[in-house]
Amino acid sequence: MNKVSLTRRKFLLSTGIAATGLIVGCSVTRANEIGYSTVAGAFEPNSFIQITSDSEVIFYLPNNEMGQGILDGLTTLIAEELRVEPGAIDVRHAQRHEDYTNPEMGMQATGGSNAVRGQFLPLRQAAANAAAAVRNAAAQQLNVAADKIVLVNGMVDVDGKRYPYGQFASLAATLPVPENATLRSAEQFDQIGRERPRLDALAKSTGTALFGIDAEVDDLLRAVVVRSPVIGASLISFDATEARKQSGVVAVLEIRNGVAVVAESYWQARKAAALVDIQWSKTELSSWSSDTLYEKFVETLNDTSQKGLECCNEGEGGSLLENSAIVAVADYYAPYLAHATMEPMNCTVQIDGDRCAIYVGTQSVQVSAGAAVYYGDFDADKVAMHPAFLGGGFGRRVIGDDVAEAVVIAKQTGRNIQVVWSREDDMTADFYRPAALVRMQAGVSEQGVIETWAVRRVGPNTMNYVLDEWVDALAPDFLNKRFVNWLSKFPHSLFNRFVADPSSGDGIYTDYDTANKAVYHVTQDPGLRTGFWRSVGNSSNAFFKESFIDELAHRVGMDEVQFRLANMQKNPRLKKATELAAAKANWGQPLPAGHFHGLATHSSFGSAVAQIAEVSIENNTIVVHRVTAAIDCGMVVNPGIVRDQVEGGIIYGLTAALYGEVTLRDGVVQETNFHTYPMLRMAQAPTVDVHIVDSQEHPEGVGEPGLPPIAPAVANAIFKATGQRLRTLPLKLS
Repeated sequence: MNKVSLTRRKFLLSTGIAATGLIVGCSVTRANEIGYSTVAGAFEPNSFIQITSDSEVIFYLPNNEMGQGILDGLTTLIAEELRVEPGAIDVRHAQRHEDYTNPEMGMQATGGSNAVRGQFLPLRQAAANAAAAVRNAAAQQLNVAADKIVLVNGMVDVDGKRYPYGQFASLAATLPVPENATLRSAEQFDQIGRERPRLDALAKSTGTALFGIDAEVDDLLRAVVVRSPVIGASLISFDATEARKQSGVVAVLEIRNGVAVVAESYWQARKAAALVDIQWSKTELSSWSSDTLYEKFVETLNDTSQKGLECCNEGEGGSLLENSAIVAVADYYAPYLAHATMEPMNCTVQIDGDRCAIYVGTQSVQVSAGAAVYYGDFDADKVAMHPAFLGGGFGRRVIGDDVAEAVVIAKQTGRNIQVVWSREDDMTADFYRPAALVRMQAGVSEQGVIETWAVRRVGPNTMNYVLDEWVDALAPDFLNKRFVNWLSKFPHSLFNRFVADPSSGDGIYTDYDTANKAVYHVTQDPGLRTGFWRSVGNSSNAFFKESFIDELAHRVGMDEVQFRLANMQKNPRLKKATELAAAKANWGQPLPAGHFHGLATHSSFGSAVAQIAEVSIENNTIVVHRVTAAIDCGMVVNPGIVRDQVEGGIIYGLTAALYGEVTLRDGVVQETNFHTYPMLRMAQAPTVDVHIVDSQEHPEGVGEPGLPPIAPAVANAIFKATGQRLRTLPLKLS
């Protein structure tokens, strides 16, 4: 492989940050057959851990770090059982290998807030086995009984005399590795549950952490892709005469989804790309605009002849609605949303004959590698993956379309290529969170017991678009491409006509004790592609559910906290979180003049979250002063990261609640940058207090559950402040 250029970041990394033990970025090996770089003479008890003769402990991180803290969390699990300090471990992103398959996803990918939950026992067991192997080697080498040996801080202690782990690495490599070594008990933990600065904080705060966009290889050209303004339209023709005249332009070529301009620098490519004259085909999406889309949603919602696909049907379903003393009905709407990751999409491809190396920040090494195989026509064993930090993922970086573009351009030109999307590219060619219009119905007794819960939901699906991309990337390379392409289109028919997309019902009928529930989804899809968005269906469904729950509480004249508690007796985690949030926010106590509290609770990804927003209205503007949150996520690995993630979810969710909206005009996305798709600014951000329910239960998700409750919490506070029940996102006062 050609030498990788030494950038400023890599120089600082090698001279400074390496001293902390954190070395995460684009490795320069091509060791896909084992998934990691073999260190000469190292003890390798499994694919996660290596212990060198110099007593270095190397951990190959099976999940990708995109800001959610799993680098810290998973390293802590290794450190706990291996009896070393987390900061002393050399952490490296794992390359592609089946050993790194996500236990819950069945593929090598990061998402669903399941990294710690899924790896809590497997990684601890891997580290405990390694520790036992070191102990056995030390016992044999020192000629002492194994039970006389104590492992402490990376050292073997025998009657007060200490020896470094590395002294026994060579012998340990020749001995059988224990398979089911005893794990440490919760009472013995001195790393798990301990709060400390996260391991990647120094690298990220000093600019030495390597992200995908930082990749540099020799003889690297930059490429900009001109995509159709209407997603899905095909290229008819193009004229690149003026573009080819521009300084630095190397090539202009047609690729699978548009026209690529290749130049010596990014700005040369970007300037030339603006001069390409392109004719695009017409698609169904080009006939849609946001106002006509909403009208069609309403028409479909009111057309009861379309029953829809069943998400849930329990007890008597919705048949008992009219039997209740109080029957409530309300319609809610949530728009399409973009991911708006701070690091725009990018991918770097290095060509070496029939081999290629991929440098990318990805949520799925497996999908990204598969995209190179399928779209670049590379053999699977000739693709080397070099994953890096992600500047935000939120579900966007699990698709592989960034890799598909880069490998096609590299293959056609035979040159090393970096594709970087502009912010405008990112906004207008996303895989969006789907829009949805729902009709909520409930029957409630005079005592405030929810007796029947019925939902009719209209909107696009998510899984069909995601699987369309995944089938191409994950299909075995020996399959015929035409067959694979046909197979990838099958999910559209499946989820549009026969099976309800699981994300459509995410969280909209759970949490409360109601025995009679019916939730149906009717597909209405203009063709704007959709994808996973942080917390997936929960992000909009929690708004529908918790706003409606608030309406029910007011209809029966009950306090919002007490109404919820009365109807969640079978949900102890959410009950604890609700009680804790109410206590910490001083619910029911006087607030500053003009300030009002709104509550929302929601369970997702195994965790339960309650949030109370303190809101005022100033000059007809919604001001969120404080958010008090409580989370029950089971056992906590690092409390600081849990609080950070809940706070981050609140800020991301509040941005969407107050501003987020992707609109269409003749099929073209109108939001192009942060001036039309604004982010919450620091001056607008509320004070956030996060409290953690003490628990010894198995760890659950943290990266996503903090987001869903914030929009309804704010909306419910606005109702108390103004009497306006806002049922449409983003929240706007009349």
